[in-house]
Amino acid sequence: MFKEFKTFIMRGNVLELAIGIIIGTAFNAIVNSLVEDIIMPPVGLLLGGADFTDLFITLTAGTYATLEEAQAAGAVTINYGVFINTILDFLIVSLTIFLVVRQVNRWSRQKDEEPAPPTTKECPHCHTTIPVKATRCPNCTTELEQAA
Repeated sequence: MFKEFKTFIMRGNVLELAIGIIIGTAFNAIVNSLVEDIIMPPVGLLLGGADFTDLFITLTAGTYATLEEAQAAGAVTINYGVFINTILDFLIVSLTIFLVVRQVNRWSRQKDEEPAPPTTKECPHCHTTIPVKATRCPNCTTELEQAA
């Protein structure tokens, strides 16, 4: 059983999955920092410092100024403000990841678009297409100059 487990663990896709999870966790910390420390302050400023966490509906008797007070009193609440904050966080994280992936794709496309060296050339005498390394045209048998 130990040998079979070792074989399972050492398979490529299991290792790739483990590496992906580790990198994903690290990337998650970067994205969270980007959202919380760089993107959310200007968004909060644009929304007038709005914090939706204190928007809730109390299903039991009593009036509470904040969600913390309601929860401390044991009131049953529908926390729609927290839900709105979670949706906003998701949308901002999604947009941020989209922009990062879009830019990385642009960079990789630019790198991939470098032209490949030509593999054919034209015979100067009969104007047929021949391989670049050809020393004699197979059609008109003219000897060709070698490119340096």
